[in-house]
Amino acid sequence: MELKINQQTKKFNAESLSVQSLLDLEIPHKQNGIAVAVNNTVVPKTKWNEFFVRETDDILIISATQGG
Repeated sequence: MELKINQQTKKFNAESLSVQSLLDLEIPHKQNGIAVAVNNTVVPKTKWNEFFVRETDDILIISATQGG
């Protein structure tokens, strides 16, 4: 499966991935304070386990930062 994550194309050896599974592969130790959008639609954290990404999806992972 080929996905575009934060403007970078990445390949995965999986036929289907939930958002949670993708995050476990990409950022296993930093999953608090992030937001995920798939094809410009925000996926609520409560849906990460049941929302599956598809081939060529455009995924944006945003991490919250402190500051002003």
